[in-house]
Amino acid sequence: MKARYGRPVAKPTDGDEILDAEQQIQAVLGNRPLDFTSMQAISNIYRAAAAVRRRAERTVLAEHNLSWGGFTCLWVLWVWGEMETASLAAECDLAKGTLTGLLTTLEKQELVERERLEADRRRVMVHLTTDGCATIEAVFPIFNEFEGEMSIGLSDAQKHELAHHLRQVISNATDA
Repeated sequence: MKARYGRPVAKPTDGDEILDAEQQIQAVLGNRPLDFTSMQAISNIYRAAAAVRRRAERTVLAEHNLSWGGFTCLWVLWVWGEMETASLAAECDLAKGTLTGLLTTLEKQELVERERLEADRRRVMVHLTTDGCATIEAVFPIFNEFEGEMSIGLSDAQKHELAHHLRQVISNATDA
């Protein structure tokens, strides 16, 4: 049986092609009073994010023994500096329990260190090690090149427009 989910009908050229999954949904649910345009827009956000993440993990990140979450933690600490685990979990959009396991892995790789605060032993600070800083400084330009590859076919104006539209969706999701 051919997988339908996320498989393009044709190689996208003008953005009007729809996925097999979208055709199947339309065939099954088309007689219902649903907002199919919104459904397609939001479903394709999920599909795009998942596809990009899988590709990044198989290529750029795998070459550096990093998961998506590990890369995200390194990047957040690189850009914003040392922070408490609760803030790091929020910035990386991870559950605290997930972050704990991720930090254990990154510590074993000697990329981050955790330190309990003397004033409140329940609070834990996380910072990049020298190796962690060197790793993210080496990986990020390669990752950014990957981002360019994932947006091939879009002009700079289209990339700006896409980012603008996605910010609106993010705002709609977080303003609740």
